Amino acid sequence: MQGTYYTLMLGNTLAASFIWGINTLFLLDAGLSNLEAFAANAFFTAGMLIFEIPTGVVADTVGRRASYLLGTVTLAATTVLYWLLWVWESPFWAWAVVSVLLGLGFTFFSGAVDAWLVDALKATGYRGSLETVFGRAQIVGGIAMLSGSVLGGVIAQLTDLGVPFLIRGGILLVMFVVALLLMRDLGFTPDRQQKPLQATRTVFRASIRYGLGNRPVRWLMLTSPFTAGVGIYVFYALQPYLLELWGDETAYSIAGLAAALLSGASILGGALAPWVRRLFRRRTSAILLAAISSAAVLIGLGLVRDFWFALALVALWGICSAIDDPVHRAYLNDMIPSKQRATVLSFDSLMGSGGGVVFQPVLGRVADVGGYGASMIWSGVISAVAVPFILLSRAEKAPSDTAREVTTEAEA
Repeated sequence: MQGTYYTLMLGNTLAASFIWGINTLFLLDAGLSNLEAFAANAFFTAGMLIFEIPTGVVADTVGRRASYLLGTVTLAATTVLYWLLWVWESPFWAWAVVSVLLGLGFTFFSGAVDAWLVDALKATGYRGSLETVFGRAQIVGGIAMLSGSVLGGVIAQLTDLGVPFLIRGGILLVMFVVALLLMRDLGFTPDRQQKPLQATRTVFRASIRYGLGNRPVRWLMLTSPFTAGVGIYVFYALQPYLLELWGDETAYSIAGLAAALLSGASILGGALAPWVRRLFRRRTSAILLAAISSAAVLIGLGLVRDFWFALALVALWGICSAIDDPVHRAYLNDMIPSKQRATVLSFDSLMGSGGGVVFQPVLGRVADVGGYGASMIWSGVISAVAVPFILLSRAEKAPSDTAREVTTEAEA
């Protein structure tokens, strides 16, 4: 079961990462301005914002496996559409529409895969920590991201910026077959008695109750617009920013280096996360340290003008984020009942998407006016707003804050 989860993580991340290193360059090459490029990304996150709850309902009422399979097909189709827009040199409105549909594809994954894993762990009697499983998954994802981002940059330089998108579509179709053969819903029985709209209302009310209605969960969710929302912008802005510092805007392999660095940081962070968790009695201590460090590093990244120093700061930012992710996910999962898990996790992702919708075009405009360095400084300032919310979640003293092992539903 864990092997299946790691396989899904490997395939998903490999597919996605083929374009991570060159996505912004791809949009700029299509004739979009910085504002339009990041506005297109904002429409992508708007798609995630719109569809998070409906697709979370699919996972909680039809099944996590069904949600994953729908995600692979949707994302493969919309990735090919993205490539066609580039070939046709399409107007901005077309990019906006397809970006929303790309967001739809990703929402079938968000929440569903983690919910599938945690339910299966509980059903099979797993007694270890969630940080360990999520940390290993992050290592696997980091390896896939490293491979995909480097290959994507190299392939783009040897061919053109469109080929990595076609490769991504092909990998997603392979993952459809893999999930069809290996993925089974364990420890969870879908509730298919209600009609779709009624089920949406029921699960949405439950997600509010166990999400925003649960004080420690609410405060943690309110960090997502400032951390995840800003993180989306920073990830894609690093591509042209590093090329600017390098001095050659056609060195696509250098752009891929940013994604490769972050993937290496993800591997290291995933390995360190269980160890960092053991250093602190409370999960919120590790989350707080990562948030403060990330904000400080982003401000520093905006102030430096040396390529190699900037590269070191990119790696440090990636490590901070990578250590935070398994602890954040473990803390959140331990506070959510099984029946609402996929929807509440999707709701958390929705909060991050909402931040991305707001901050990406704003920071893109800052980059147009004041340069990428200025946008990095403001990214650090905005992400620091998450710190008070982490402290509020910590103040609730939830049992999950000090939990060390996976608990069954009865124990929770």
